[in-house]
Amino acid sequence: MNVSIQPALKSLRTAALMALFAFIGICFGYFFNFLITDNPQVSAPEQPIAFSHKIHAGDNDIPCQYCHTEARRSPSAGVPSVNKCMGCHTEVATESPLIRQVTEYWENKEPIPWIKVHDLPDFVHFTHKRHVQAGVACQTCHGPVETMDRVAVHSRNNDGPTLFASTTGQITNLEASNSGATQNDHWEMGLCLNCHKQHDVVDGKAVRAAEGGFDNGLDCWTCHK
Repeated sequence: MNVSIQPALKSLRTAALMALFAFIGICFGYFFNFLITDNPQVSAPEQPIAFSHKIHAGDNDIPCQYCHTEARRSPSAGVPSVNKCMGCHTEVATESPLIRQVTEYWENKEPIPWIKVHDLPDFVHFTHKRHVQAGVACQTCHGPVETMDRVAVHSRNNDGPTLFASTTGQITNLEASNSGATQNDHWEMGLCLNCHKQHDVVDGKAVRAAEGGFDNGLDCWTCHK
């Protein structure tokens, strides 16, 4: 073999190996994303106590803010304390095995170690109180939680109940339905824009639309810090 072409062949082999490793990395990334978004065990973690939103918010018509008391006055809706649970369950269903678990945490003065289901990307700033105080219904973003037994992150192949909060921050649909979140929606910017784009512009400034718009600007940094 001609010695002069050996460096070229070596460079070609190196480039081919780099391309192969890059391809493997991309495949692994897609596979990992598939596991996160489509595996019900990942998207719907088993909680320490099988709390049912359907029983509480649906069958018994308990308002969301009765348990999530911080939603109206804090950026985070918060998780109810064990004391909040026991406000009812010192009298209600006290012999239920699930309630006995709650009672044990209460007697030991320990919080229930709920597993976090949904999260926002670090670059997104969302505040519950501004939306709740503006009259936005919880179901507008979270979907029909009152029909859900087990809450989960949205999953394309998961036929079970879902919570409409994406951990990826991907913007995939800017034409989401104006009716709010449904059981087949991603929680994505399209849902935000349904309300935030309802503005008129006067003297170069966005103002509340004449009919039904919310008084919030469209500047990117309002939500993206």
